Amino acid sequence: MKKGNKYGIHRVIAPKGVLPQPANKIDNNMDEIYDNEILIDVQTLNIDSASFTQIEEQAKGDKSKIAEIMLGIVASQGKHRNPVTGSGGMLLGTVEKIGDALKGKRDLKVGDKIATLVSLSLTPLRIDKIKEIRPDVDQVDIDGKAILFESGIYAKIPEDMPEKLALSALDVAGAPAQTAKLVKPGDTVLIIGAGGKSGMLCCYEARKRAGVTGKVIGLCHSEKSTKRMQDLGFCDYVFSADATQPVAVLEKIEELTKGEMCDITINNVNITDTEMTSILCTKPTGIVYFFSMATSFTKAALGAEGVGSDVTMIVGNGYTKGHAEITLEILRESEKLRKIFTELYA
Repeated sequence: MKKGNKYGIHRVIAPKGVLPQPANKIDNNMDEIYDNEILIDVQTLNIDSASFTQIEEQAKGDKSKIAEIMLGIVASQGKHRNPVTGSGGMLLGTVEKIGDALKGKRDLKVGDKIATLVSLSLTPLRIDKIKEIRPDVDQVDIDGKAILFESGIYAKIPEDMPEKLALSALDVAGAPAQTAKLVKPGDTVLIIGAGGKSGMLCCYEARKRAGVTGKVIGLCHSEKSTKRMQDLGFCDYVFSADATQPVAVLEKIEELTKGEMCDITINNVNITDTEMTSILCTKPTGIVYFFSMATSFTKAALGAEGVGSDVTMIVGNGYTKGHAEITLEILRESEKLRKIFTELYA
């Protein structure tokens, strides 16, 4: 086997010298793998929410057009990096082959079912056939192959829950795990996009970490998701609003916090122009965590400057130590949340 680079630079075709994620084209030839790669037989692609929403809108909801767009992305780039959002997703598959340099060094064997915890925007991918598209959960079943680099992280699919259930949660594992790191007892926390997949997990974790002296506020988009969050009972207050309208949301948060505003705001939405809502609802000494891949960090940085806010803004890193374990444990701890995730995503 050929010797490969830890970060997968050996797969980059253009431009030379960059890492696989920013590369415009990478090698997705699966006939031969390098000594530090893992070959995966892919079952399902879980496209990230911002990316799938954009593709679905571009295709006007036509599944055949969605398939055409996805196949075009992979054909041109050798990976699935949405050219508009720049984001990818992750995948579920079976380990087919392990490079010689990795044998015995990972807790993996051929035949193991895994979910990759690195973005499709850097993962060499070949799609042979698109079998089913499920727009309601941003998942696409395929026949295909993918490569996990030596530096790539993954999670074995647990035996105590269905594959699609685990996949749906692991797709957003960074958000609740980062929430667990950021939220302290007594904090007032605003979750924007509380009714979505990552939002529900973040609300649960925020409630757990803020404790009885803290306050968790959930902002949802629709009345349906608002009712769902109210029934879950993780938040002290849940309301429906348009997160692209910062003044209206600001007034509501001022009312709910008696003008104190929020210590931490976690943005999980999959649409643009919610940066200023996040910033204005947060104390100048507080933290905004942008998990959303629809975030414009130019708008966020210049917007905060424009309103004189010294808020600390954190890029939504999808990885933090123990994120897979934390997220799967949430589904084990909360029967109500597991039931909803099973109904919606599995």
